[in-house]
Amino acid sequence: MVIPAEVAWLIPTVLPLVIGLLVGLIVKKTFKLLIVIAVLLAVLVTIGAISLTFQDVYSRALEILPKLIQTGRSELDVLPYSSLGFLIGLGLGLWKG
Repeated sequence: MVIPAEVAWLIPTVLPLVIGLLVGLIVKKTFKLLIVIAVLLAVLVTIGAISLTFQDVYSRALEILPKLIQTGRSELDVLPYSSLGFLIGLGLGLWKG
């Protein structure tokens, strides 16, 4: 498939914008979900339905966070985060998502 030269310049311009929009939407929805889960846990701990100590949370965080950070570093290499189109798309995705 041959892409005409008149249209070929749009692909590297629009593709990072679309990727930025999608990443912005995912980040915003994930952040909202994390807030809801935190509020639910706070309510459950307050009413005594579950018992959660600081030491339990701390030890679990030390177990999970290094894996999460390593995964995030490898995924960050895939995103075109230095592109202006990506940053504009990310901002629009976070704002309007």
